[in-house]
Order: sequence, then structure tokens, then C-alpha cells
Amino acid sequence: MMLLQISAAHGPDECCLAVSLALRHLQREAAAMKVVLREIESEPGRRPATLRSVLLTLEGANAELLAAQWCGTVQWICDSPWRTKGSRKNWFIGVARYRAATLLPESEIRFQSSKSSGAGGQHVNKTESAIRATHLASGISVKVQTERSQHANKRLALLLIAHRLEQQQQQLSAQQRAQRRMFHHQIARGSPQRIFRGKEFTPC
Repeated sequence: MMLLQISAAHGPDECCLAVSLALRHLQREAAAMKVVLREIESEPGRRPATLRSVLLTLEGANAELLAAQWCGTVQWICDSPWRTKGSRKNWFIGVARYRAATLLPESEIRFQSSKSSGAGGQHVNKTESAIRATHLASGISVKVQTERSQHANKRLALLLIAHRLEQQQQQLSAQQRAQRRMFHHQIARGSPQRIFRGKEFTPC
């Protein structure tokens, strides 16, 4: 299993829309390549249907290949849907892969189950499949309800807490700290890994 993050960094609303469009395109590619993709954390953008960032897990024989096709800078060439008089047509987002953190012992975590909320059809609010997990030592708490089974949500919660702990301990690895800071604050615009055009987000 690996973690993949798509981020608009500090880009404008158009970049947040590009993150949302890229996620949909990535989901289609993952299905075609038989890669299991799960969304475990996201930050919404300022406008509807946009995302500032999204954190995903990828599993399957082709997960490495799929991630390699996306990691780096992604360029979207399209007129802004909101700037009617604007001349800017190039928007940039970043995609980064992180190794999946080692799962923590369950004895270090307090689990609470609850009914899922939000969209999900007949399974929502009927079974207590959602999991809130709290790391006892650090107080880090996450809620996961993306899967229908409590067991699957517990596994994702453990992974997400381990990832959060690694983020807190970045001072132990100067190289990783510099890499993550560069990714969030300075997306390269000169050599995009992939380029898409138009409102349909069509690959070039």
C-alpha cells in the first residue's frame, strides 16, 4: 500500500478545481488498471466541487506504475470558469507519493465506532462501521468512514494516524522535511509530469 497526495498548494481556486478533476481522472485510471484507490483525507477548496488537497491509498499490482504516471507537477490548460476577462489559462497542481507508514499496535489506539454519515445509500446510519481512532500518547484523532466494514475502516485509521505521527516527527529526517515543504509551497511549473486541457480535463 502507498499514499498519494494531490495538492493545489497555495494556488488559486482554479488549481483547487484541477485537484478535483485530477482525482476523478485518477479514479478512472485506477479502475482500468485494477488498482484499489481509497480517499482517506481531503481538504475542500473555497468553491463548491473543489479540493485544496486529497490523500489517497493505492493498492494492487499496478499501483507503483499508476503512481509513477502522476507523481510530479500536473498542468491543466483551460480558461478559468470564474475569471471571464482573465488571460491566464495555465494552472498547476502537485502529486507526491509517500511510503505507507508502519501500522501501530492496536494497544496504543483507542477505537470508537459510530454510524456513518453522509452519502452512501442503504449502508449509511444503519451499521456502526465508522471508526474514530485516537492515538493515546499524542492525542492525534482521526475518523474514517470510507469503507462499509468496520475492520477496513479501522485499518485505514491506523494508517492515517501513523502517517500523521510521521509528519510530526519530520525533524528526524531533514531530507523528508525539505521535500514536503518544497512540495506544499513550491510546485515546479517548468516540467509537468502530465498535461490536461479543457473543461473535460482531457489528457494531451
